[in-house]
Amino acid sequence: MPHNQKNSAIGLDIGTSRVCLAQIAGDGFQYETQLNAFVSIPYSKITENVLQKENVPHSINGSEIVVHGNESDRFADLLNVDTRRTMNKGLLNPTEPASLDMLRKIVESLLARTKDRGKLCFTVPAAPLGAEENLTYHETTLRQVLNELGYDVMSINEGLAVVYSELESSNYTGIGISCGGGLCNVCVSYLSVPVLSFSVPRAGDYIDSAAAAITGERANRVRITKEDSFHFNGFFADKLQQALSVYYDEMIQALVQAMKQAFANSRNLPKQNRPLPIVVSGGTALPAGFLSRFEKILLEAELPISTSDIRLANDPLHTSARGALVAALADA
Repeated sequence: MPHNQKNSAIGLDIGTSRVCLAQIAGDGFQYETQLNAFVSIPYSKITENVLQKENVPHSINGSEIVVHGNESDRFADLLNVDTRRTMNKGLLNPTEPASLDMLRKIVESLLARTKDRGKLCFTVPAAPLGAEENLTYHETTLRQVLNELGYDVMSINEGLAVVYSELESSNYTGIGISCGGGLCNVCVSYLSVPVLSFSVPRAGDYIDSAAAAITGERANRVRITKEDSFHFNGFFADKLQQALSVYYDEMIQALVQAMKQAFANSRNLPKQNRPLPIVVSGGTALPAGFLSRFEKILLEAELPISTSDIRLANDPLHTSARGALVAALADA
């Protein structure tokens, strides 16, 4: 591949919780991430000037300043409010009028640092298991936004992106799982061909909102606590940690039961004697002990297919973006 085409290829994981950009840098990969959220703060000229000096992404909307991306967390915490989300359960948020405009600004802030406008591959979720949800509006709208920014655009299923990122050694045969904020995406791939894809709507946001309802905390603060300090080790004296443990367990159970149901009902699974490797990725899979808990529940469920080498992705937060980049590079 020509050097300039390789350097201009981009992978973009557009997730409910975060948007992650992947590109080639030298002999390796480079990632940049922004929180897929925003918050409104009162307008003042001083605040506007300070945000500009600090290079905090923001826009002016009448009497408000809208801070988007990573800094929205800090301001939401200071103001004791939840951040607003551009996406809900993997798709553009239908209850948020500013969702598309804010997502465009977040994506633009990431892409502003790229040098060339080449091939760009972005992730899209699979339909929830048992539902024929129409994903056309979400995918077509994002494709239009990225085309307008000057890129040659393609899309990839998020679970398949995990396979492309992590399973080259098995010729892209195996099961990729992305445990994100809005959804858990699952894809079974055979020699790089996706033969079964679905999503489960219980993921990180479900854990946050359920734990928030029990403890009286804001979901935003629950998420920060979950990301900073939660781990699996049985019963917790702290109520929030215990609530997180309970709902994490429920999420994993829901994911494994959905996998069992989907595999049992599918006629498309590859007929082979070789067990399928499983790779788990995504920010919701990061807490210490997650993989052990997932593996225990998975083995107890006795899936109707043989699995092997259940492991965590090498870089769980960036796996889907890396897989999207692999697809962009292959098609550049």
